Amino acid sequence: MGRMIRIEVSPQDVMASRFAISPLIETMHALWILSGAAEAGVHRPWAERTREPYEKLRRSEPGVAALTALFGRGDYNADFIAPPPAGVDVAIEEELAVMRATPLAQARDEIARNLRGRPCPPPEIMAVLDRPDVVDRLADALEATWKQIVSNDWPRFRAILQRDVVHRAGRLATYGWAAALDDLSPRVRWRADGGAGHIAVRMDTPGQDERHRLSGRGLLFVPTVLGPGVAAYLEDAWPYALVYPARGVAAQYLPPRGLARLIGGTRATILLQTPATTSQLAALLGLSVGGTGDHVAALREAGLITGTRVGRSVLYHRTPLGDALVNGG
Repeated sequence: MGRMIRIEVSPQDVMASRFAISPLIETMHALWILSGAAEAGVHRPWAERTREPYEKLRRSEPGVAALTALFGRGDYNADFIAPPPAGVDVAIEEELAVMRATPLAQARDEIARNLRGRPCPPPEIMAVLDRPDVVDRLADALEATWKQIVSNDWPRFRAILQRDVVHRAGRLATYGWAAALDDLSPRVRWRADGGAGHIAVRMDTPGQDERHRLSGRGLLFVPTVLGPGVAAYLEDAWPYALVYPARGVAAQYLPPRGLARLIGGTRATILLQTPATTSQLAALLGLSVGGTGDHVAALREAGLITGTRVGRSVLYHRTPLGDALVNGG
């Protein structure tokens, strides 16, 4: 039996809610997959490609094994490892600086809570976790994972995350909670209740149902590419937050064969990855902006996508004809 988390919101919480992208959280999720703490799922091609550099990193950086020993599926994980991101374009150096500033006493308390009720890690792992510089050791492990593994794919991951933020923030501001949460996850539902309502989050972990109230502080939305599912942060260490899978994650790996044969693999990928800007699509595809623009122009001329100006950029999205082609209808 799982448990239900109920987050009560008011109309003021729409304006106070915000979105953030975290390269540090993405790096932590990369280690979840590569260490086996989370299933690779649709990311299996990525996991297979990065397995060798991960094993080399694990042998050379003791903090990596210590860090992954803290990962518990469905259990508490130390908050200081992934502090809440401050904005959409925060740099990982800033996030690591926040992590490194964690007081040792806080880190020790969170590590002890993290390990409570679980088998004790091997002595070589505990030797790292008991060090007086444990915070720096774990931060070093995350920094090395970022530099040697995640940073190579970050332009593509970042484009997926930015695209999700544009889509979901627009729906929240224009249509409200129901529209913003509609396709976030099967585990998350909006429940209207008069002039307000609540967000219902179903968790697999056992325990008592919880009830929380935003009280005008809003909700922090953090999309993730590699994350295994929805996580709710409702403790003092974080602002109230939902970490959730970004839209279109699976489409980055392989477009449908029939669609690719019809219009070409690159254009099929563009069609699947919209809504997105040309620069975001270029990052996703690993092409130049000019080359991507040629494919975008061809899809526009065919009536499969159309563009809407958002600030200084043009956001391309599928037309009804493009939707019909993708969905086979």
